[in-house]
Amino acid sequence: MRFLITITAILLLSACSTSYPNQAITGQFFPSVSGETLEQQVMTLPDDLQGTTSLLLIGYKQDSQFDIDRWLIGLDMTQTQVPVYEVPTIQGLFPRMFSTLINNGMRSGIPKPLWKGVVTVYQDGEQVQAFTGNDKPNNARVVLLNPQGKVIYFYDQGFSVDALNALRALL
Repeated sequence: MRFLITITAILLLSACSTSYPNQAITGQFFPSVSGETLEQQVMTLPDDLQGTTSLLLIGYKQDSQFDIDRWLIGLDMTQTQVPVYEVPTIQGLFPRMFSTLINNGMRSGIPKPLWKGVVTVYQDGEQVQAFTGNDKPNNARVVLLNPQGKVIYFYDQGFSVDALNALRALL
């Protein structure tokens, strides 16, 4: 048990080991990155989303889940119709070494029908964090992609009703 607590602490501390200033990415194409769903299916973002408008809720730390959950509840309450992917994005060597342990932890807390919508990015985690910035890493990065993978909405200031309404206006 002590070993698991130590490993978890190391992973959490190294999750955002390199700091990148937040970026304004609206109008840019999302970088091509690989991840794996909790169903253990490899996905390449945004390539595997081509042809559909999609929403990425990117989290850099475990505490990002609180913000992501507020976005998910807001989207559900407003009956917003868009494919949504939670994208835990973890940079660093330690998280990659313990990715199975981390993914199993997520599987234990997420209902199985939702696993296909959780795409964990390890190897390309630093690329995503450099693209969006990771200042205030507890805030989710909300990225709406058009069918070609271009960012048409970006928000990284935590959940707000105004931000949700601005997102919905683009759909």
